[in-house]
This record gives sequence, structure tokens and C-alpha cells, in this order.
Amino acid sequence: MFAEIAPRYDLLNHLLSFGTDVYWRDRTVKSSEVLGTGPVLDVCCGTGDLTLAFWRHRRNSFPIVGVDFCREMVQLAKRKADRRHAQIHFIEADGLHLPFPDDTFAVVAVAFGLRNMADTGRGLSEMVRVCRPGGEVMVLEFTLPTLFPINVIFRAYFRFLLPIIGQALAPNRQEAYNYLPASVHEFPQGEALLAEMAKAGLKDLVLRPFSFGIATLYKGSK
Repeated sequence: MFAEIAPRYDLLNHLLSFGTDVYWRDRTVKSSEVLGTGPVLDVCCGTGDLTLAFWRHRRNSFPIVGVDFCREMVQLAKRKADRRHAQIHFIEADGLHLPFPDDTFAVVAVAFGLRNMADTGRGLSEMVRVCRPGGEVMVLEFTLPTLFPINVIFRAYFRFLLPIIGQALAPNRQEAYNYLPASVHEFPQGEALLAEMAKAGLKDLVLRPFSFGIATLYKGSK
């Protein structure tokens, strides 16, 4: 599914979110309290937008690694980084079996990718494993707003209009833009996801809603 939509993935991300996805990633990077000199790992990095947001924050002052299991996405991420002369190391790898030693990264982040893993708990446990003591695990994910009338408008857009636009601009056999709202509805949100993060071994847990709760940043310390 992700291989099919990869060529238009960035276009659809920016279009369907009205450009606010750029703001959400920037806020995520700036929310880190332990970034220091890195290193940073972006899990399920896709085409590298969050990875590049970390790079823009400090340029080439610390090591940044992005991993994704979709080769087509990783290839696009590499090309984007090369155009910007960004020193980012992209790896084709499975988020449930990260190819790194324990206690490696100061920050381990994932944007809109944790809900795509086959096992949320295992994905979080792997992120915690490769995070060093005192480091941060950050999860940026879509959520369903609760404030009226934003919740009504957003749910109608998300469920009905978004899949039509997505399929029209990025035709694919897997109905990726029907999968998107369905996966968000099924994924744990709010306190439920914080409980999963605590179970994985994180503490000092916080959540920060963005854009009236359309996206939320979850953060915890190892």
C-alpha cells in the first residue's frame, strides 16, 4: 500500500492536512527537552519529513537516522535529504525489530506511523529499548477532536471527503485513504495510548493536542 502511494505521499499529506502537518512536525521537534547533541532516530520515517524537521532544527550538528520498512519511501527520503545536503542516514528496516543496540538514541520519534505497526506494544518497546536512559520517546499521531462543532466537521471530512480526494490524486489498489481514517478510529488515543507507553517502560508522560485535537504529541522519558 505505501509503495503504491509513495510518489504522491508528500503532496497528499500537505494537501489533505491543509499544510498543518508541517507545523505539527515542527512543534514536535521543538518540544524535545533532551535533544542536545543527539543522536535522533525517526521510526516509520516514510519520506523523511520528520527526519528533515529534526535536521533543520540543528542542521548537521548531531547524527540523525530514519528507518522505514517500505523501500520506495526510503528511496524518496534519501533523495529529499540529498537535495538539501542533509547528513541523514536512512535505513530500510522493520520498526518491530530495530537494528540498533540498546540505549543508543537521545530521542526516538515516530510521526503517524505507530498505528501502522502490527503490534503497538512491541513497537513502543523497541523504541524504548534503543532510547538511552534519560532520553525521550515521542509519538505524533492523528486523534479525533472532541470540541463541537470541530469534531462533527472533522469526522465528516475525514470519513467521507478525504478518501475520495486521496484515491483521485493517488490511485491505488489498497484503498490507502480509506485505511487512514479507519486506522485512526481503531488506534488507542489519549490516556489509552499513554497507558501503552507506560507499559513499555516510559515515565513523566505528557500529551499535547495540536489544532484542536486533530493531532496529538505523546511524550515520555526512559
